Amino acid sequence: MYRILIVEDDRGIANAIEEQAKMWELKAKCVENFRNVMEDFAQYDPHLVLLDISLPFFNGYYWCGEIRKVSKVPIIFISSASDNMNIVMAMNMGADDFIAKPFDQSVLIAKMQALLRRTYDFAAAVPVLEHRGAFLNTADGTLIYQDETVSLTKNESRILLALMENKGKVVSRERLMERLWETDSFVDENTLTVNVNRLRKKLDAVGLTDFIATKFGVGYIITEGKEL
Repeated sequence: MYRILIVEDDRGIANAIEEQAKMWELKAKCVENFRNVMEDFAQYDPHLVLLDISLPFFNGYYWCGEIRKVSKVPIIFISSASDNMNIVMAMNMGADDFIAKPFDQSVLIAKMQALLRRTYDFAAAVPVLEHRGAFLNTADGTLIYQDETVSLTKNESRILLALMENKGKVVSRERLMERLWETDSFVDENTLTVNVNRLRKKLDAVGLTDFIATKFGVGYIITEGKEL
């Protein structure tokens, strides 16, 4: 089931879209915290985003730019500010479509379904994982933190993905070595240690200090920024 993230501060409109989406077997979630839309984005991992321009704290253009830093997920702007300048600006920011308010719900659903088909009939959704404000893009093996982009090797990306998929849990060294074996390269205890140390140095360089903690004799865990 496709997941739709609705970034709309008019609760009546947002709820109406959510209900209509469910009728068409689409899963939908309305953003609650407009101070940090990216937190909901990372946690919900949507297949499509509906985005208003006029929002509390930061406008839709800002959030479109933030999403485009970490993801190519389809974005449709929905706004009453439908003059040519706003439409052009939205498309230049990376939007895929623009629908003017007021709109017919059936037209909106049809456009959403068409965009979802075009996007995902040919490629699988690529998850973006977030922790402590850092976003791991599994499509290109990059980590983005405070406008800094960290390029990761295939092994580093697999290690970080395994740890971020298991937030709050210790991942054993054996499990991490299994994930690295998936790269078809020889991995032993020393290889894992070297890769983890290199990854830590890259994270430290952009300010993500103590991001990965060692549980001696067990494995590794990503931290909340405090000593465990």
